[in-house]
Amino acid sequence: MTANQTHNQRIVAQFTRWARPFADLPIHSEADGMARTLAAAAITPGARLLDVACGPGIVACAAAAQGADVTGIDITPAMIAEARHRQDALGLRNLDWHVGDATALPFADGAFDIVVTRYSFHHMPQPAAALAEMRRVCRAGGRIVVVDATPSPETQAAYDRMERLRDPSHTSALTLDQLRSLGRAAGLEEVLVDGYRLEALLATLADDADMAALDAMFDADIASGEDRIGVGAWRAADGIRFYFPLSILAWSRPA
Repeated sequence: MTANQTHNQRIVAQFTRWARPFADLPIHSEADGMARTLAAAAITPGARLLDVACGPGIVACAAAAQGADVTGIDITPAMIAEARHRQDALGLRNLDWHVGDATALPFADGAFDIVVTRYSFHHMPQPAAALAEMRRVCRAGGRIVVVDATPSPETQAAYDRMERLRDPSHTSALTLDQLRSLGRAAGLEEVLVDGYRLEALLATLADDADMAALDAMFDADIASGEDRIGVGAWRAADGIRFYFPLSILAWSRPA
């Protein structure tokens, strides 16, 4: 078994356990971030949109509600089951779902007008391979959008340590410059750079068994006053809160 296959198994195990909690977390449907994501995708009625690593279908269903013909794909069957449940609850018809790997998309070249992925690259050992596949299935002149956490170069290592404690399927969060470089290397034309911060409650994002180590890491960071993790953490009445530093990159695929 290859290292990539082993990591894929880790992703499936993590997100099978977290499929329902992940789908129900309010932060994943937070209005400002969703609006910015949909705006970056520049959806028009009838556009063929692919949501890569779609999870429980949050972005896919929002795009379908704007009139796109949407296909969602995720490596975790439990996530696709949640996506179907969301589709049914919203009464949407213009959606199709697949189980599959982001680095080997089962679609024809140029099959989509828009290709989107959100909060997925930091789980991938080879995000460049996923972006190459997104480019391949996007038509010439189409749009490709990636949304993910982008820590600063100074906080990247600490941010990754925190995330690996919280989520064993995390690989590394790219900095904004690294993400932009991936687009240039893929031969894409950058059309938009945007960003936002997403407030989160730590206790809702990790297993109980991991909380002691996470609490200690965050407490040390808060006490230092230096924000070495880069998430602006603080202790609130309900526990530790922090901000995910998120970026939106949109590219056009040249003719």
